[in-house]
Amino acid sequence: MGRMMTGGFEKNLLSGKRALITGGGTGLGKAIGRRYLELGADLAICGRRLEVLQATAREFEQAFGRPVQIEICDIRSAEAVEAMMDRVWAQGGPDILVNNAAGNFIAQSHKLSARALDAVLNTCLHGTAYCTIAAGRRWIETKRPAVVLSILTLSALHGSAFTLPNAMSKAGIDAMTKSLAVEWGLHGIRLVAVAPGNFPTEGASARLTPTAGGAPIDPGVPLRRDGRHDELADLCAFVVSDLAGYVTGETIVIDGAKRWLAGSRAGVSQMLDWSDEDWARQRASMPGARK
Repeated sequence: MGRMMTGGFEKNLLSGKRALITGGGTGLGKAIGRRYLELGADLAICGRRLEVLQATAREFEQAFGRPVQIEICDIRSAEAVEAMMDRVWAQGGPDILVNNAAGNFIAQSHKLSARALDAVLNTCLHGTAYCTIAAGRRWIETKRPAVVLSILTLSALHGSAFTLPNAMSKAGIDAMTKSLAVEWGLHGIRLVAVAPGNFPTEGASARLTPTAGGAPIDPGVPLRRDGRHDELADLCAFVVSDLAGYVTGETIVIDGAKRWLAGSRAGVSQMLDWSDEDWARQRASMPGARK
């Protein structure tokens, strides 16, 4: 009899592991949580909205027949994070921490107030650091190997106009991933990050995708489509699994080559859509071309 497979992975890939996902009630965090459950992991999710967490937990419990721990926590508060971690550890603690909770909006940077700046920095950067250090301290004290996965954005790697606080925060998390991979490696703790390109979610799309004439602006992805949540979830399952046991300190990009198009010479975006006739005209216009 063949091995049980789920989406290309053995069905027990994450069996015996427990994951804590911040912002796990909606969007990408929810998609990742579903995938982890499918692959045998136990799950705890945290967020600020009880009703959202309860709805997701009920959905998962009905689908997989296993309880999902929910924790109300505002990760902007270090004290709240410590209390949440104590409760999660009382239930066995996580082997995997997924830093997914985030905040973002578009704005002209020179008009940002201190309050607006802190609204993003406190969640994305400080909250992620609070969760990572709180979990890491407990893992090190109990000599428990573990994995931290942080969800970044492409702006962590090359910056982004009009989303300055998020770009700053995600770049800081990228630095945290590299730094702690070295510092905590001897404790058997891996740190990895994933930087997604266009993976639309209801909340983020409403805040971050401007429209022109009612139609979303073309993001310019060479693969000519947005990413699917299951594709991101599969990558996030692999990097926290034992299959990736020698991968640490890395940020893995999944973006359909969007960043390489952004860094290409002027006009490449339009050239991707040229017809054979367009290319024929281009060849004919080159110096030395036969007339």
